[in-house]
Amino acid sequence: MSSFAVNEISAKGKAVPDVYIFGFSASFQDSIVFVTEIQKLDSAWIDTKTKFLMSRENYSYQLKNYLSKTYQMPHRTCIVMFATKKKDIEKKYTQLMNKYVANKKNIKYDVRVLEPKNFKFEYIDMSYDEGYNNAE
Repeated sequence: MSSFAVNEISAKGKAVPDVYIFGFSASFQDSIVFVTEIQKLDSAWIDTKTKFLMSRENYSYQLKNYLSKTYQMPHRTCIVMFATKKKDIEKKYTQLMNKYVANKKNIKYDVRVLEPKNFKFEYIDMSYDEGYNNAE
C-alpha cells in the first residue's frame, strides 16, 4: 500500500501591460464557427511559471455566455488564444482562420466574426488572488 502527499500549489502571476486576445467557438451540433476579432486587453495576468493567461477559462466563459444569451446557443465549446505581442496573435489568428475559411476538405463552415462593438472581453482583475497567494 502506498500513500501520496499532496502539496498545495499556488500560481503566481504578474500583470502585464498589454495582452492581445481572441475567442473561438464551435459546436459538434452545427457547422457555425464564431471568432472574435483580435482585441487588446490593457492589462491581464500571466502565470510566471507557465506563461499562460491566468483565469483564461473565465475569458472563455464570457464568450460562451454571450453566445448563449445573444444567439440562444448554450452548448458551445469556447476557447481563447492570447499573446503579449501583436504579431504573435495575428499569426495564431491567421492560422485558425485558414483552417476554417480556406478549408481544403470541402467542409463548409459558417464562419461568423464578432466585432468588438458586439462582443468585447472584460478585464479580469487577479490582484486579489495574487495578494492571497503571496500571503502564504
